[in-house]
Amino acid sequence: MDIIYMDNNATTRVAPEVLDAMLPYLKDFYGNASSMHSFGGLVGREIAAAREKIAALINADPDEIIFTSCGTESDSTAINAAIRSNPRKKHILTTRVEHPAVKNLYEYLAQNGYRVTWVPVDKEGTLDLNYLFSHLTEDTALVSVMWANNESGVVFPIDELAEKLRGKGIVFHSDAVQAVGKVPVDVKRIGLDMMSLSGHKIHASKGVGVLYVKKGTKFSPFMIGGHQEKNRRGGTENVASIIGLGQASELAMDHLEEMDTRIRAMRDRLEIGLMQNIPNALLNGKKDSRLPNTTNISFEYVEGEAILLMMDQLGICASSGSACTSGSLEPSHVLRAMGVPFTAAHGSIRFSLSTYNTEKEVDFVVENLPPIIERLRTMSPFWKAGACSLQ
Repeated sequence: MDIIYMDNNATTRVAPEVLDAMLPYLKDFYGNASSMHSFGGLVGREIAAAREKIAALINADPDEIIFTSCGTESDSTAINAAIRSNPRKKHILTTRVEHPAVKNLYEYLAQNGYRVTWVPVDKEGTLDLNYLFSHLTEDTALVSVMWANNESGVVFPIDELAEKLRGKGIVFHSDAVQAVGKVPVDVKRIGLDMMSLSGHKIHASKGVGVLYVKKGTKFSPFMIGGHQEKNRRGGTENVASIIGLGQASELAMDHLEEMDTRIRAMRDRLEIGLMQNIPNALLNGKKDSRLPNTTNISFEYVEGEAILLMMDQLGICASSGSACTSGSLEPSHVLRAMGVPFTAAHGSIRFSLSTYNTEKEVDFVVENLPPIIERLRTMSPFWKAGACSLQ
């Protein structure tokens, strides 16, 4: 059975070009980049070259790139560095729809002496900027707002936020894990203080991430050890993955136009096909301000996990907007923040495409998902009761 993989916001396949770039550093060139000998020095030069490629993708200086193990480490490093650099300030601000890498850390800080403001979103997932700006105070140390939401795909106005925060002495951090490689990201133009990204979201391997830190930003390391990353992140470098991420960054730059054209067109084809062929379906997210690869659709009176299981039998991979698989009976915190009706939120499915997807795959999903929803609804007591309009 062929696999139709439409879960690329969760993780991506390693591109063949990336794997080819990595293999020599897993097999032949195994020297430590911190060593004095030329065998290790060769590895160090390749890490420097990868740093330049990643910097080019986001228009940063190579010295502003810090290698980490993942997006979560990058987020934690940025947030902890910001509050340690401003120990007298005890107010921090973020959104209600952040990834758990940010959300859970803010909740922890709220229990340990910090006052947290959670900025709401509207029913389309759009950030309430007036609420955000009105809650900035002299005590605000940090604002952390994701560039694009991992579930809805909604893109936030990072440039407008950066302009408003400039000169206020407030650190501005963005989790851009979902945005990099899908939409243009220019940190110099926007003026972010810190930004996180992750390799496995752009066809590099798992286990490597990046934290961008603008020159002049106060910074204290999260992982203290050796002198790696100019004393900003201790630990022996994950050489092969770093080199792979450099290659993936080049590929991402080359594919940005394709993302905005072919991938966006496939996303729309999938979305329109499903919405037209499945009654009582609800699109989650602002239609004209989303990542080009992402659509999140709720199907009323069915469980997302049941949909996923039946799609899986056909080789279709996607994600549910419900957190039931993690043992919770509550739907996604993102969909709850958007006010998606409970009967629809549990039946939410996110499809996220990549350059490896095809129109044939899209058409297969459009053909096979409507019968799945129809079958599940025949087993739903709520559907049988005649509750067949979105509340």
